Amino acid sequence: MTHTTMPPAQQAVIHTLPLFEMARMRAATAPRRHPQHGFAAADAGSTLRWANTFTHSRRLLTPADREVVTPNNDTLYTNAWLDLADGPLLIEVPDMGERYWTLGFLDLWTNPFAYAGRRTTGNRAQRLFVHGPQWSGQVPAGMVEVAAPGADVWIIGRILVDNEAEDLARVAALQQQFTILRASDAQPAARVIDTAMNGRQTATPDAAEYRAIVEAAWPRNPAARDDATALPLWHRATEGGAADLQQALAHVCDALRHGTQASDLGGGWSVPVTIRTDWGAQFEQRARVARNLIGALGIEEAMYPLAEVDAQGQALHGAHCYALYFAPGAAPQVDAFWSLTMYRKSDCLLVNNPIQRYSIGDRTRGLRWDADGGLRIAIQHDAPADPDANWLPAPCEPFYLTLRLYQPRQAHLDFSFAYPPLVRMD
Repeated sequence: MTHTTMPPAQQAVIHTLPLFEMARMRAATAPRRHPQHGFAAADAGSTLRWANTFTHSRRLLTPADREVVTPNNDTLYTNAWLDLADGPLLIEVPDMGERYWTLGFLDLWTNPFAYAGRRTTGNRAQRLFVHGPQWSGQVPAGMVEVAAPGADVWIIGRILVDNEAEDLARVAALQQQFTILRASDAQPAARVIDTAMNGRQTATPDAAEYRAIVEAAWPRNPAARDDATALPLWHRATEGGAADLQQALAHVCDALRHGTQASDLGGGWSVPVTIRTDWGAQFEQRARVARNLIGALGIEEAMYPLAEVDAQGQALHGAHCYALYFAPGAAPQVDAFWSLTMYRKSDCLLVNNPIQRYSIGDRTRGLRWDADGGLRIAIQHDAPADPDANWLPAPCEPFYLTLRLYQPRQAHLDFSFAYPPLVRMD
């Protein structure tokens, strides 16, 4: 059933779920404590958080990290939540050497509307001038303009790192040089905001809280012009009462989280994100990504081919063994790097395993290529009989895989690349 044939309350949830999930992410990831100004509130249960300030991960994420669904295991995150209601902000970025990095700017509808980084603005030191839709004026000379469609913005940054102490320290030193200033006086821009919710609750939202969050966010972040149906649907859904909205939330959230996406590329693979900067009218896919893959960038920066089924269309499960084989010369074509990451289907998180390997890719130490240049990856719960096999451990339960392609080349962008089939071996 497509979203246009759903009952109005379910359609309304499909249209508005990105607003709620982005607000949830802000509550989960915006910092409670500022390094200079201390806690936003003394009460540990407070929903007050700091905006307009960067937070940085200092290590690669593991299964113990539960705030972000479908996280990568390749880069350190450098994130900030911006509040542009009081005027433009300046973001200062240091010289990044030759390292891959990107700052993706997402609006509260999850549109990745702008980028800074290796692909777009280069690796030299730079200043970004970020403003909302109400601002008018002259962008200062020498600055990169970032025009946001709403007052609230998520910057989700990724910096490539080797998982060793020396390189982690080098990236940490770079992260410390990222700053956010008020454009009006070039002073630190950090401010306290009320996120109004507990961002760590990832189950089906409570209808009353959902309505409150959506109705607070919407005026600050208007829906795109091509989503003219969203507001009438929302009015119909809320007129029906909390019980109808709660039922719609339960149905939609369960379907988006536990439904299996068919393979549209063959071999078990699909591409959930096909946009560059704007979702347009892909409302159902936008909701699915907001629920399961929030923070996804546009395909020119990164592509996320995803497999929830094998080459025969059967759901992936750790009770079985699978093989993925890239023929000689047929590995992913990227200008940065690629990786294949394992996730548990039930919660979209990384999976504990005895070798602490959560992803495998062209940067994996000890990766073994065949003599002819082919690459075989064993995807299974138990260790392969061959101790030198390229093993990506799976949980003994339903799972899915994401093949991340950073700076994909044209064969991926025009969907002519032949992705190898996920073959069940037992």
